[in-house]
This record gives sequence, C-alpha cells and structure tokens, in this order.
Amino acid sequence: MAPWALLSPGVLVRTGHTVLTWGITLVLFLHDTELRQWEEQGELLLPLTFLLLVLGSLLLYLAVSLMDPGYVNVQPQPQEELKEEQTAMVPPAIPLRRCRYCLVLQPLRARHCRECRRCVRRYDHHCPWMENCVGERNHPLFVVYLALQLVVLLWGLYLAWSGLQFFQPWGLWLRSSGLLFTTFLLLSLFSLVASLLLASHLYLVASNTTTWEFISSHRIAYLRQRPGNPFDRGLTRNLAHFFCGWPSGSWETLWAEEEEEGSSPAV
Repeated sequence: MAPWALLSPGVLVRTGHTVLTWGITLVLFLHDTELRQWEEQGELLLPLTFLLLVLGSLLLYLAVSLMDPGYVNVQPQPQEELKEEQTAMVPPAIPLRRCRYCLVLQPLRARHCRECRRCVRRYDHHCPWMENCVGERNHPLFVVYLALQLVVLLWGLYLAWSGLQFFQPWGLWLRSSGLLFTTFLLLSLFSLVASLLLASHLYLVASNTTTWEFISSHRIAYLRQRPGNPFDRGLTRNLAHFFCGWPSGSWETLWAEEEEEGSSPAV
C-alpha cells in the first residue's frame, strides 16, 4: 500500500468514526455516570453489554463502508450475453441505458455514482460518513446498522445525562463537566440524525423505493411514466425481499409483471 493511500478520504473518515466512537465511550466511563457506578459496584453485566453494543455498531459500520454495495460489472458484455430479463422483458418504451461514464449497460434501478466512479445496482445514495455507496448489497446491513447505532446513541445519551450535575460557580463546573456536557450535546445531535435516517429508510424499505427514486422520480424514465411505484408489492413482500431476498427475481421481471397487470383489460 502506498503511503498516500493512508490519507485517502475513506481511511480518514473511518478512522475518525472509530476514534470518535471509542472517545465518547471513554468519556462515559471516566466521568461519574451510571456506567462508572455500575463498574465500581462490581455490576459488570450492563457495562459489558454496552461495550458489546458499541463494538457491534462499529463492526457493522466498517462492514457497510467497506463492502461492495452492488457494483455493476464494468467488463463490456456483448449483446448476446445479456440476461433475458434485460432484453426481452423490459418494455421497449423504457430501454436499458448505457452509462455515459463507465459505458456499462445499466440494469433497472442502477445509477452511476460520481464519487465511487462506478454504477451501483439499486442505488440508494452515496454516504459521505461511510465514504461508500448504499446499494443493493449493503442496504439491508445499513438499516440494521442504523437501528443498532440508534440504540447505542440513546443509551449513551442517558448515561451522559446521568453524570451531569449542574452547580455554581460555572467556571468550576465547566472544568469538571464540560467534556461530559459536550459529549451529551454530540450524542443528542447524532441521535436526532440517526432517528431521522432510520425512520426515512424504514419508510423507503416498506414501499420498496430508494432515496434516489424518491427524490428524483420525475427525472427517472421508468418512474415518470407510471402513476405509482412499479416495484411495490405490499409491506410483507417488500420487507421479505429487502432483508431475505425473497421472492427472488430481477427488477426487470417485476417491472414486466407490473406492466402486464396494468395493461390487462378489466374483467
């Protein structure tokens, strides 16, 4: 690895997240919070549980930020090797696009990410906090990470509040509790952001849409010509497909089924 690779945005962002995570955890242990009181009283179950949750959230963060989000194969594919779903099952009115940047034939719901310089299947968004795209492969893990991270943040917020004692003079209070109060403010901000993200992504998952499709439906060819979401199969099937990959099938297949249902005459 070249030395300058250690200064890449991805390395810096992930290192910063790791340092911030363990730094906040250390502050909660060093101040007179319930976490420290449990430790001093020999009640180690809750402190160990908290540490395991922090470690789990960090491992999930690294997994989502480092894994392939679902990159489209950049190797040029001859027309005869394309899957049948990508040729025969897509309505002629919505032809598959060839990316003008990496020149691959984009499947439905794929989009080119300029930061990653790759096309991503079922593109949701590029997450700057992870320096990685959220797409077809890592989106389920991203939602699980948000849920676990929110649990850790809310617990940490409660612990930080338990250690705050407001008294005068303020100068003495700032010296003794200023760092813990700053931690409390950070945890409040992070909890709000994580709550909004988790709520929005649960809504998107429940309706089988993505952030990109939700924001830019008027610009997307396979959406702007339809009154509703052609990929929505109801809450239960949407959740099963998102988290378990069931029922299986390409987006082109789902599109074709919806097209047939929409064009069938009423009986």
